[in-house]
Amino acid sequence: MKAMILAAGRGQRLMPLTAHTPKPLVPFAGRPMIEWHLEKLARAGFTEVVINLSWLGEQIRQHLGDGTRFGLRLHYSEEAQALETAGGIRHALPLLGSHFAVINTDIWTDFDYARLRRPVAQPHLVLVNNPPDHAGDFALSGNRPHTDGQPRYTFSGLACYPARFFQNLPDGRPQPLAPMLRAAMANGDITAERYTGPWFDLGTAERIARAETCLRQQQESRHD
Repeated sequence: MKAMILAAGRGQRLMPLTAHTPKPLVPFAGRPMIEWHLEKLARAGFTEVVINLSWLGEQIRQHLGDGTRFGLRLHYSEEAQALETAGGIRHALPLLGSHFAVINTDIWTDFDYARLRRPVAQPHLVLVNNPPDHAGDFALSGNRPHTDGQPRYTFSGLACYPARFFQNLPDGRPQPLAPMLRAAMANGDITAERYTGPWFDLGTAERIARAETCLRQQQESRHD
């Protein structure tokens, strides 16, 4: 089973950091944020990872190479223009299998990526408690997410998908993911789980700083 890391976005919220550096190579806790994911995927037993590229993508390719130093085989999906989340996944389908994990670059978590190594017949999302500046995305009843109801949780940017979920999309066109997820929820064709461990959104410089402070405090408390 393969994993895909979403790395094609321009990182507009991280400007000016991303004016000359692609978002996946922006440092978090002393190293490029994408490297945290690659190491976790390797430890979880993944051997092949697909990375989509658009904004300053050649820098990512040059930095990561073929993945040997992470114990992985890396494949790159080139996008002439950023295709958004669902469009990027659709474009990468020839490099992926019948089902696969997908991970947002701009998060950090202690979630065990081995839990993403499972075949799925329908999309499966990982939801987390809401960060301070977000009111939540979806409610959860058992293992079924909903667009209505309380309490609401945040989509973590971690998920498993069957390839057929994206196969009917036109290739090469931008396509957001959220409308597809909402439609699947309306039809009962999606599952989810809630993760209550550490999770951070790294989408802005302020959130990166906040996450680094939290991690440092956690490490200090473990050593006390």
